[in-house]
Amino acid sequence: MPGTTNLRTLYDVQQLLKRFNVFVYVGKRLWDIELMALELDNLYQARVLERDVYLQAKLVLKKEHREEEKYQQER
Repeated sequence: MPGTTNLRTLYDVQQLLKRFNVFVYVGKRLWDIELMALELDNLYQARVLERDVYLQAKLVLKKEHREEEKYQQER
């Protein structure tokens, strides 16, 4: 899948998922991130995503999840 190896932000992951008609909005950012991770797992298991794209997207989500948890604790 050319052009998807440059995943750096949550928006990039959302755009990747959108290519597969996966739109995630639960209403709470932390839950959105968790659901996106599950959707990525499903796409990878279905062999639709290449390994490097999958791993990059998972790293982005892990970072965003950590930052959101920290933000929630500070509030």
